Amino acid sequence: MKVMLVTGASSGIGRAVAELALAEGWAVGLLARRKPELEEVAAGHEAAMVLPADVTDRAAVEGAVAALVDRFGRLDVLFNNAGIFTPQGAIDEIDPADWTRSVSVNLTGMFNAARAAFAQMRAQGGGRIVMNGSISAQTPREGSVCYTATKHGVTGMTKALALDGRELGICVGQIDIGNARTPLVEALEDRLRAEGKPLPASMDVADAARSVLYMASLPPEANVLFHTVMATKMPFVGRG
Repeated sequence: MKVMLVTGASSGIGRAVAELALAEGWAVGLLARRKPELEEVAAGHEAAMVLPADVTDRAAVEGAVAALVDRFGRLDVLFNNAGIFTPQGAIDEIDPADWTRSVSVNLTGMFNAARAAFAQMRAQGGGRIVMNGSISAQTPREGSVCYTATKHGVTGMTKALALDGRELGICVGQIDIGNARTPLVEALEDRLRAEGKPLPASMDVADAARSVLYMASLPPEANVLFHTVMATKMPFVGRG
């Protein structure tokens, strides 16, 4: 049985990936701040392990990885997913506290989880890290300076980890997901609806989850370095 750790497993893409992995026979560590939601995901699954922790707390993340390995013996895959989308606006309209929160979760939190997983994978002789970027890591949405900047940082982290992990048997890749129907996208839709603007094209979050599990399931000699999956009609390339 392969072992996966999913950060941000209480909702959205993280929850969808965790539920799919459990259905496919993986052992899954469920890491997020909200314990009741994690327990909902874990219900009925003996191979699920609830790991309440805040990704911005390095010691808590390291403790979660240690607990998972203590139970299952190893860590094959980290889906480094936890992230937030703070209030939008032009940079002079952004509360600096929201910038700090974005960096703390979307970059430092990703660093903390990757660092703990990388150390375990080095010790066991290999593993895989799938980083959740965003299509904002390639092309921004208006008013998204905090989110976009941190997601560009995730891309840099992915490249560096892939390079550093190459000789250690640690595969690292990034998935950029566009408009999967999650609470984040639904909140955006609510805002646009209130402003009388058209809603963006979106896709079932299950399709994003299948893409993540494909990357996670590859043999050690193969790696998807970057993968983009998005709603077909999104105006992402060209003039839209």
